[in-house]
Amino acid sequence: MDGSRFIELALTNEVNREILQRMPSLGLADAWLVSGSLFQTVWNALTGRPPAYGIKDYDIFYFDADTSFDAEDAAIRRCADIFADIRAEIELKNQARVHLWYEQKFGTAYPPLRSSCEGIDRFLAPACMVGIAPDMMVYAPHGFDDIETMIIRPNRAPNFSAERYAEKAARWKEKWPELTVLPA
Repeated sequence: MDGSRFIELALTNEVNREILQRMPSLGLADAWLVSGSLFQTVWNALTGRPPAYGIKDYDIFYFDADTSFDAEDAAIRRCADIFADIRAEIELKNQARVHLWYEQKFGTAYPPLRSSCEGIDRFLAPACMVGIAPDMMVYAPHGFDDIETMIIRPNRAPNFSAERYAEKAARWKEKWPELTVLPA
């Protein structure tokens, strides 16, 4: 699978299409639709399931050097307004702020990031490490092989947690039994 085919399959999910069309109106720098809503839509296409099957939420990453709570909160409110008519959970995260709260929430240190793509690089598995920008640029540092072959393997990023990996992999395996999950 190449980037064009990945985009084609990811856009079979109308929520992904709507989010990407509306994202520019958020006015956010370095904005990407990332991870689950993308690779899971592709899994659904590969396994003959409805495009939105099993997708828990739709994540948007952006990068704003203003790491204040107020700035991120204002962006979240804009996001809620712009996507109010979409019947899906959409989560917006400023990747410049993640290191400020991650350790308290997950118990693991999280070095500061310099871009949204660095946030994508820290996902638990290479199959998760994908993003599409509104201009249809794709970021997939490990390519698409694990997505296409439905393999979940650990990504040994600085914040890797075997417990979180096992938890997410178990949820995915329940929804997509075709997956091959490699041990953490």
